[in-house]
Amino acid sequence: MRIRAAPLATLAALAALAAAAAHAAAPDRPVRIGLAGPDLDACLSVGEVTGLNPRGDNFLAVRAAPSTGAPMLARLRKGHRVQVCEEAAGGWLGIVYDRDPGGERDCGTGSPVPRPRAYRGPCASGWVSARYVTIIAG
Repeated sequence: MRIRAAPLATLAALAALAAAAAHAAAPDRPVRIGLAGPDLDACLSVGEVTGLNPRGDNFLAVRAAPSTGAPMLARLRKGHRVQVCEEAAGGWLGIVYDRDPGGERDCGTGSPVPRPRAYRGPCASGWVSARYVTIIAG
């Protein structure tokens, strides 16, 4: 019995499956607040979404974990203000944000918390690429 070589299309399909498995969805990772200690604000910086490509998608994906394989939770546009609460390896920021781009909602991150914990306030939270956030305060 002679074994035939796999067709090129089959090899390409196997390579695509291997690549997809390597980028499989990352487990959700809640954004933590209070990492700077009990005497400082729960989130220390305010940022603004900048540097988006108007000829591309023109939005910043908010993800459930600091990974491109994590599910997308929202899309933020240029100028959207966010509270920067945490940093992760690979250039990711854990943020808290008002879903309304022009909103002035108090997300509860401007006061100290006794110890670090996952954010559970009235606003949304998630992870974004630091490349598209310019710190404007803090």
